Amino acid sequence: MKILIINGPNLNLLGKREPDIYGHASFDDYLQQLRQRYPEVELHYYQSNVEGLLIDEMQRVGFHFDGIVLNAGAYTHTSVALHDCIRAITCPVIEVHISNVHQREAFRHTSLISAACKGVICGFGLDSYRLAVEALLEMKRQEA
Repeated sequence: MKILIINGPNLNLLGKREPDIYGHASFDDYLQQLRQRYPEVELHYYQSNVEGLLIDEMQRVGFHFDGIVLNAGAYTHTSVALHDCIRAITCPVIEVHISNVHQREAFRHTSLISAACKGVICGFGLDSYRLAVEALLEMKRQEA
């Protein structure tokens, strides 16, 4: 099974950026833990601060990977282009957020990508990614 985890803008600063909200761990450290926990899964990772590059990466894998875990960061609330891309590809996309966006500023309460995604997980810290991987694994089991 192949899963791509995509992080959007400013998520390259995990561990440094607003640790009260996002924690002290870097995503690279967390990714190593995920890979150890799921040795049977090919976990790929991509991060960009550029919306078009996120779309390019989703289009690159979206027809032959088994799923995408997407934390689009602030683009969640602004990007019709990401929404359209998710609708265009065939693999399922799970939207994730580290924080509970509904407990934060009002502008974060609306996601332009949720309606295109298979599901949404938010508010469980970095563990939101693990929960998304679990959801994709369960979807694959149900297909079999």
